[in-house]
Amino acid sequence: MIERLWRSLKYECVYLNAFETGSEMRTGIGKWLIYYNSERPHSTHGILTPDEAYVSKTEPMRLAA
Repeated sequence: MIERLWRSLKYECVYLNAFETGSEMRTGIGKWLIYYNSERPHSTHGILTPDEAYVSKTEPMRLAA
C-alpha cells in the first residue's frame, strides 16, 4: 500500500511540477495529499476516498473476557 502511495505521489505530483524551493515542494505535496485523501476515489476502498472510508469505518466489537 505504501509503495502505491509513493508511486502516485511521484508520478502525479513531483514529476509533473518543477518545484524550485523546498517550501514550494512542501506546499505542492501538501495540496496533493489533501486531494489524494479527500477527493480521489480509491478502488481499494470500494470507490470511496480514504477520508470517506475512515469515517464510515465501523468499530470492532469488543468481546467480554
